Amino acid sequence: MSTELSPNPIRGLDLIGIPTDAGASRRGAGMGPEALRVAGLIETLTELGHDVRDLGDIRIAQRVDAHLRLPAARQTEVLALAARSSDMALASLQAGRLPVFLGGDHSISMGTIAGVARHCAAIGKPLFVLWVDAHGDFNTPLTSPTGNLHGMPLALLCGEPDFGPAYQGDWRGNVDPRNVTIFGARSIDRFERQLLETRGVDVMDMRRIDEMGAVALMRELIEKVQAIDGHLHVSFDADSLDPSIAPGTGTPVAGGLTYREAHLALEMLHDAGCIGSLDLVEVNPYLDQNGCTARLIVDLAASLFGRQIMPRRTGA
Repeated sequence: MSTELSPNPIRGLDLIGIPTDAGASRRGAGMGPEALRVAGLIETLTELGHDVRDLGDIRIAQRVDAHLRLPAARQTEVLALAARSSDMALASLQAGRLPVFLGGDHSISMGTIAGVARHCAAIGKPLFVLWVDAHGDFNTPLTSPTGNLHGMPLALLCGEPDFGPAYQGDWRGNVDPRNVTIFGARSIDRFERQLLETRGVDVMDMRRIDEMGAVALMRELIEKVQAIDGHLHVSFDADSLDPSIAPGTGTPVAGGLTYREAHLALEMLHDAGCIGSLDLVEVNPYLDQNGCTARLIVDLAASLFGRQIMPRRTGA
C-alpha cells in the first residue's frame, strides 16, 4: 500500500505498552506490545507523518506468579495496571495527544477506557466506544463461565453492579452502554447476551455485517458520533479477524472479519476524523505464525492513521 496521507492528519500519538496476560486463560499476550514494536508499528506511523512518542511499558511491582496464576493475584495485577493506564490515558489526552495502548489481553481496557471516560467527562464531550471483537466481553463475576477478566471489561466500564469494592477507585470512569458498539461479534454467552440487550449496546455481529456490509454499518456509527461531536475510542482485538489471517491470538473464533472488511472499516474511521484513542490487544506471538498477526495489526493501524492506496477525492 501507499503511505499517502489523507486530508485529516491525526495529532501526536503516545504509544503505551501494557504487557500482561493476567486477564486471560492462555499465556502469551503479555508479549504482544513488543511483537507490535518489532513488526514496525512505530516506524509505520512515523512514516505516515505522525509525531510518535513511545512511552514504554507500564510495569507494576508484583506480577502474577507464572506457575500459580491464582485468581486473586491475577485480579490484583489487572486492577493495578488499570489504575496506572487510566492515569496515563488521562494525561495523554490532557496534553492534546492521542493515546495508543498496546496489549496485553483485553482486560487492559478496564483502565485505558476508564481514563478516556474521565477526560471526556471533564471536558463535557460524549464518549463512544467501538469494540472490535469476536466476543461481547460483557460478562460479570457472577455471569462469566470462566472467571477470566478479559471477558468482563465492557461490563465494568458500563457500570454493571456485580463487581466488588476492589474494582472501585479514583481511576474509574463511566461509559454509557448506549454509546457502545460491538463490531464483528460471533461468540456471546447466554447471560451476556441478555445484559447486552437490556443495556442497549449495539451489537453489529457477523450476521449483520454479512447482510448489510461493513460500509453501511460504519457509516451508521460515524454519523452517530459526528452528530454530537463525540470522542470515539476504538478497542481492536486481534480475535475479531478470521483466524485464517490472524492465528496469533488466544481465543480465535472461525468466521471473523476478512482482510478487506477490517481495513475498510478503519479507513472509513480515519476519513471521518473522529478517532480520539485506541487499544490494540490480544496479539499472542507464542501462537502466531512467523509474526503474521502482529504485521497485520500494524497494517490495520496504518489504515486507521491515514495510509491510502490512492488519495481520496472529495465525495469519493
